[in-house]
Amino acid sequence: MDSGADQGGAQALTHLQHPRFARAYARAVGRMNSRGATEHRRRLLAGLSGAVIEIGAGDGSAFALYPLAVTHVLALEPDDYLRGLAAKRAATSAVPVTVKAAAAERIPADDGSADAVVASLVLCSVADQAAALAEIRRVLRPGGTLAYYEHVRSGRPVLAAVEDLLTPAWQRLAGGCHPNRDTLGAITKAGFTVRDNQRFGFAVQSLTPPVAHILGHATSPGPPGD
Repeated sequence: MDSGADQGGAQALTHLQHPRFARAYARAVGRMNSRGATEHRRRLLAGLSGAVIEIGAGDGSAFALYPLAVTHVLALEPDDYLRGLAAKRAATSAVPVTVKAAAAERIPADDGSADAVVASLVLCSVADQAAALAEIRRVLRPGGTLAYYEHVRSGRPVLAAVEDLLTPAWQRLAGGCHPNRDTLGAITKAGFTVRDNQRFGFAVQSLTPPVAHILGHATSPGPPGD
């Protein structure tokens, strides 16, 4: 993409800036990683190779965990503050990483150009989950891998109802996060074939209750419409 396109893309991301949440997340992510998120990401990335696109890269916590078989990571992060932190981590990564300003609904990559797309704690917060998954299908080669690690709607009816009730306020406070999304269902509906999926509870902070998470890998049949 040329510089004019990059500037236009950055301007289009203005509505995705959440300065207070970004700084709060950056302060909390170290504790979350030490409580288990690093190992979750390590399992998520194991076995990936070739060209990878990571959407919603955050502060770049995953960069040091990519296997050396990965030849390049295009890391997309719409928030300016988190993208700055990610760029610093990219500079010391053993695997080449390019950090760009972009949202999951508009991935700056050619059709079928990625061997894998990584979505780590981001499909909860994209504005249009179906559009993001369609973009992931577009950029993945046929047979390419969607590696996902997400928190999802509780399987317990009472807790799920509470999540439904809290979602409108929570998404305003937490950078667009929806705690009640059925992300696995959305992945399947988008046409992906799930190869493996683990569902588990994970408390991201010491004083918070466990929240339902999923971690797994799905295969893309190729761009939508093929």
